[in-house]
Amino acid sequence: MATKIFVHGSGHKATSWEKTISYMTNNEDIVCPNLSSILEGKEASYENLYSSFVKYCNEFDGQIHLCGLSLGGILALNFALDFPQKVKTLVLIGTPYKVPKVAFSFQNIIFRFLPKSIFETMAFDKKNTFALGDTMKNLDFSDRVKNIKCPTLILCGKKDSANMKSADYLSQSIRSAELKIIENTGHVVNEENPKALADILNEYYLKNS
Repeated sequence: MATKIFVHGSGHKATSWEKTISYMTNNEDIVCPNLSSILEGKEASYENLYSSFVKYCNEFDGQIHLCGLSLGGILALNFALDFPQKVKTLVLIGTPYKVPKVAFSFQNIIFRFLPKSIFETMAFDKKNTFALGDTMKNLDFSDRVKNIKCPTLILCGKKDSANMKSADYLSQSIRSAELKIIENTGHVVNEENPKALADILNEYYLKNS
């Protein structure tokens, strides 16, 4: 049975998947890495984070199911492009295919005025959040996503207007992709609507087991 790897976004930790997993039919094969932990003390640049993620994924025997939200989706997409033979299925939730520079810059301005305590609930501390952001601003998978061959599910909360265009682009550019929009839900689908997400994932993994 292929391991399912659920990857959280930059604003959350692995625990953000707990409610969703509690509704999953088969959850004994699900793992949720903490992105800060797999870095093993290295600075949170995208290069370091991605290389640590590659190492983590390749430690599992056989193929894997990758499911990522936001930053987790970017890492999952990158891995599926670089290691197509390793990925059995790919689920991308609220995932940009390229980093929106204007929105990203605005977010960083806001972050600078937030106290360090705010970052305790996020994936990285204040210093590493900025380090990661600075190294991600030029990420762009526009020309590569068409190379994804594995079964792919694109999910987006209906209220997640920032990522709706990306969801449409990914679903149209990836030949094997299907798109589902989750009603009454924003960006953090796994926390805002865990039951609906679990129902979709249960059906998807049953179909692609």
